Amino acid sequence: MGVSGLHPPRPFPQAARDAVNSPQLRANLRKVTTTIRDKRLRAVGELPHWEELRRLGAATKDASLANLSDRLLELEASVRARGGHVHWARDAAEARELVAQIAHAHEVTELIKVKSITSDEIELNAALDAHGIRAIETDLAELIVQLSNDTPSHILVPAIHRNRAEIQALFNAQLGEPEPLTDEPAVLAAAARRYLRQKFLTTKMAVSGANFAVAETGTVCVVESEGNGRMCVTLPEVLVSIMGIEKVLGTWEDISVFMELLPRSSTAERMNPYTSFWSGVTPVDGPQEFHLILLDNGRTDVLADEVGRQTLRCIRCSACLNVCPVYERAGGHAYGSVYPGPIGAILTPQLLDMADKNANTLPGASSLCGACYDACPVRINIPQVLIYLRGEANEDKGVTLESLAMQGMRYAMSEGWRFEGAVKLARLGQGPLVHGGQITALPGLLGGWTQSRDLNAFPAQSFREWWRKRDAKGGLPEDSA
Repeated sequence: MGVSGLHPPRPFPQAARDAVNSPQLRANLRKVTTTIRDKRLRAVGELPHWEELRRLGAATKDASLANLSDRLLELEASVRARGGHVHWARDAAEARELVAQIAHAHEVTELIKVKSITSDEIELNAALDAHGIRAIETDLAELIVQLSNDTPSHILVPAIHRNRAEIQALFNAQLGEPEPLTDEPAVLAAAARRYLRQKFLTTKMAVSGANFAVAETGTVCVVESEGNGRMCVTLPEVLVSIMGIEKVLGTWEDISVFMELLPRSSTAERMNPYTSFWSGVTPVDGPQEFHLILLDNGRTDVLADEVGRQTLRCIRCSACLNVCPVYERAGGHAYGSVYPGPIGAILTPQLLDMADKNANTLPGASSLCGACYDACPVRINIPQVLIYLRGEANEDKGVTLESLAMQGMRYAMSEGWRFEGAVKLARLGQGPLVHGGQITALPGLLGGWTQSRDLNAFPAQSFREWWRKRDAKGGLPEDSA
């Protein structure tokens, strides 16, 4: 299925260099990711059955994905039975148009939003602006990003790249406060609260994402930490929720495991501060019109891939970002996608059907250390998918210098005598390149490798040669004792 609206990433290397060359950004990232990582380890360590929970979370998501069509149809019927409306969006363009149509039907020119990475995926705000509809972010970090005309750099903490001095300057310039604000977090939060409170009380329509949906009851769930989401899903007359089709679960029993996994993995809390559930509409409380938009946008293609489909288990906790050495140094903007970090490196190329050359470089933005797999609460084997997608990207390139080199290595290493011969040739050929026991610069196209690393010179004696000499002497050589 074709995808539109997921913005193709800009080239990773330049964006990464921009981040690495900013000491302030690196300091911001290091402080926040280290803090969240340490808190999460303590929160997870409190549960002796954490690994069993991870396995149960993975199995629950896999079971739902295996019966996704049935789950979605059941969800649609349940939502409609409770007075809600269900819409199916094949891609971002259809989802954006649906939201705009609902807003126009109610003569809405301004709406409020719950933090939603799915709405960022389809670039909803810009699309609504083109329709003359202003979307106001109510999450504090998303508001900071919006007011600064920036883009999110983290799934959980979109403004992780900003420190409080930068936020102070932004709020003083944008919020129209009668007195200059200090950089105290409580002062800045209070200013945002004053700005948003009037919007909560007067805006007719809200847009949210969805963390989960329960098929048997038609219930939609949003978890958040500030309470702004609760205001958005209860006060306006009209509520529109945009949900990726992979978020559906079968039963209330299914959702219980994620109420333990998600808070500890994302905010390092035992229990989420605000967890909102709603099922259709009720005569007295909450919005009197509810629309659920079920978004595909490439997800069925991911589901069809035997290796890549585990990516759809993701519950957007961001734990993988906080342990990733590449993300910590490069930042979210370096990935050029609304999905940064390890999960973005495997999700973005797949949603774009491996058709974008910049997205296809993202699987290379990893050391394959495996920390992301260890941290993932639903056991997505991110290193496995990274390697798989690297192979897919290389196949799409056809015959390249790299592929020829790999074929040569495969030939040389497939037989012992070939490998020994290649080592001897390399030892002879390295002579003029060795300086102080290391090769610091390679010629021609190979020079790219040594621009940022040195190579140890080939030793005068290989392991195989050492072993044969040992056997010939009936034990260890004297110089190896």
